[in-house]
Amino acid sequence: MLVDLGHFTPGLSLTGGLVIGAAAAVLILFNGRVAGISGILGALLSWPRDDVNWRLAFLAGLVGAPVIAGLLGKPAQAEIKASWGAILAAGFLVGMGTRYASGCTSGHGVCGLSRGSVRSLVATATFMAAGFLTVFVQRHLIGG
Repeated sequence: MLVDLGHFTPGLSLTGGLVIGAAAAVLILFNGRVAGISGILGALLSWPRDDVNWRLAFLAGLVGAPVIAGLLGKPAQAEIKASWGAILAAGFLVGMGTRYASGCTSGHGVCGLSRGSVRSLVATATFMAAGFLTVFVQRHLIGG
């Protein structure tokens, strides 16, 4: 296995992980809520809406943080090599998965695992296995 040292950023990755963990801890300590993005967004899309202010503030932070980082330094440059159809299909499948799993990677992987939830352990292991399988099939069987 080769490490791409040009994109190897352990300091930034550690900082990002600490900020995500701190945000999850603050939300659960002061608001009693789990920082699961699918649940936060899903509750804004359903009716009746509860707790709109903190949900909008949390989502604004998700969008605003990379904008502020871009203003302070080099902006992140995402490169997506997929068609709009593939992106929409992937988004739909992820949305379906979060409904079946009763949460997403942030809710289960960050918050659930830190609370010792067996359900979150199973969900996170399933997310990871599905991701590994998808990459393997895409890169080695389909050849993309």
